[in-house]
Amino acid sequence: MTRKEQKEERKQKILMTALTLFVERGYYDTKITDIAEAVPMSTGLMFHYFESKEELLLELVKMGAEGTKSASAKGIEGVPPEIYLEKFLEQLFSYAKEQPWVFNMFVLMGQVRRSGMPEEAREVALSVESVKDTAALIKKGQKAGVFRSGDATLLSRCFWASVQGVMEEMAMDKNMKAPDPKWIMSLLLKQ
Repeated sequence: MTRKEQKEERKQKILMTALTLFVERGYYDTKITDIAEAVPMSTGLMFHYFESKEELLLELVKMGAEGTKSASAKGIEGVPPEIYLEKFLEQLFSYAKEQPWVFNMFVLMGQVRRSGMPEEAREVALSVESVKDTAALIKKGQKAGVFRSGDATLLSRCFWASVQGVMEEMAMDKNMKAPDPKWIMSLLLKQ
């Protein structure tokens, strides 16, 4: 392994360790020394990778924001919205089971959106437009007669609140099985 690869591997280890600790203990109750100790590495060495805890949080939130782009449905013309969303949920739950850090990322992104968090990270988390993008899909489904009538943005918020809740529960209970995506889709489908 090259030196560059080792450095990148260590950086990823720091990020994943910080993600776990931020979720388990909370951002403000996690000290930079806690992260360094859990990696393990010296605190001084960790500052070569990230200048501050805020910078570390921002990097994680940027990763989370980038990961949500797959939910945006841009460029999927011709795919019915109900099929797209159900397949998205199947893939999300399957991927998260293979890569458990994804559950923690959902929890962290939810936490960072709240007031009181470092403002730059909060702005990045709030810039994610999953609700808006999904509301556009819901409107398409309503026009097609597949999704229930009602405020598409509110339906989208309920959809994402359900997904967020499932991901948080699965982050806390590693043995929990993923729900059938059809259960969540039933929030949207016309009865």
